[in-house]
Amino acid sequence: MPISESMVKDIVQEVMAKMQLADAPSGKLGIFKDMNEAIEAAKKAQKVVRNMSLDQREKIISVIRRKTRENAELLARLAVDETGMGNVGHKILKNHLVADKTPGTEDLHTTAWSGDRGLTLIEMGPFGVIGAITPCTNPQETVICNTIGMLAGGNTVVFNPHPQAIKTSIFAINMLNEASLEAGGPANIAVTVENPTLDTSAIMMKHKDIHLIAATGGPGVVTAVLSSGKRGIGAGAGNPPALVDETADIRKAAEDIVNGCTFDNNLPCIAEKEVVAVSPVVDELMHYMVTEQGCYLASPEEQDKLTAVVMKGGKLNRKCVGRDAKTLLGMIGVTVPDNIRCIIFEGPKEHPLITTELMMPILGIVRAKDFDDAVEQAVWLEHGNRHSAHIHSKNVDRITKYAREIDTAILVKNGPSYSALGFGGEGFCTFTIASRTGEGLTSAQSFTKRRRCVMVDSLCIR
Repeated sequence: MPISESMVKDIVQEVMAKMQLADAPSGKLGIFKDMNEAIEAAKKAQKVVRNMSLDQREKIISVIRRKTRENAELLARLAVDETGMGNVGHKILKNHLVADKTPGTEDLHTTAWSGDRGLTLIEMGPFGVIGAITPCTNPQETVICNTIGMLAGGNTVVFNPHPQAIKTSIFAINMLNEASLEAGGPANIAVTVENPTLDTSAIMMKHKDIHLIAATGGPGVVTAVLSSGKRGIGAGAGNPPALVDETADIRKAAEDIVNGCTFDNNLPCIAEKEVVAVSPVVDELMHYMVTEQGCYLASPEEQDKLTAVVMKGGKLNRKCVGRDAKTLLGMIGVTVPDNIRCIIFEGPKEHPLITTELMMPILGIVRAKDFDDAVEQAVWLEHGNRHSAHIHSKNVDRITKYAREIDTAILVKNGPSYSALGFGGEGFCTFTIASRTGEGLTSAQSFTKRRRCVMVDSLCIR
């Protein structure tokens, strides 16, 4: 069932009304001045974790889930206050999503072959100490989600968070270690440094005791990780297009696209960044967006002003990232009511506000002459990231063709983008989507090694 904006508000109000906030975690568990010291602490903790039973690891994870729910609002407000990006209510929902739908030890499965020559097992074992680079767009969500999956696999993790979100990241890491201690586990299951920099990131990536690196961020970060000489999981950028054809429920498509685009002010990497619609439905789609979904239709003059502000000097203005539509319009002298949540306009696919992954609720709409043209333009706009894409259509053959041509890790059909993360859709949650390195939506399995154990001519009793 689609989740409307009013439903989102109702959920937020219910969560906040029922929530009994825990005291903020005190102290700085897992926080070090030196990256080498942090890695050494994580290494010692991993020696304990690797010998823990799955039940013991799951006990820690259960406490992490509880503490995340208890501190959902605090984490959300801290992230918005520190980074200036996103929406508190939506971040509360994301924190609950991480707590409820990130896979734990249940994600680990053993494969077995039994026959005349004995028993062979394929089991998932830990890498050891994992290095993780996390973004400022989803700081606490990524830290918590990564830690649950990595711990489930028997690992500990060293984070190098984005400096713009260090306070939020430290809060989350301290909370994770409090959870471990409360559940009888070791401290330092997750660690970081007080002042993360490019230098601390380089130390982490080169360190002999870091055996796997997971990076969530822009293409530069992912490239650096993949050039480190170590096993890397690269969750890079996307520019997800939403395609709409004439068979779609246009009214519902407008609602789904705007809901997905505006969720947390467009910060999720899976969110709709632009729309490609076949010509016969463009006007109807925009009509519903403006009249029913709180969209503001920017004039050509306003488009130029927005471009000048958002793409300052030809580069993405970071001060605009994660801001709401009203704030962005205010930057160009346009005053709108509070119900305006998205800026839309029609333009060519080459428009800089369409070709660039903005991470803000600005939605360019590209007109296609027919479905095949729409597919071609959507594939071009996705830039070969193979990250995420969306389609609104009732024609199964067309959906199939689009899925094959766009070839993304995530494809959402007839729903808002966030349904891909288990919010209003089926499946588990993750905030590390590794399209470039092929893992797709990462989980505990992604942070383990496959190991074969063979017992010859024994334990076969058939």
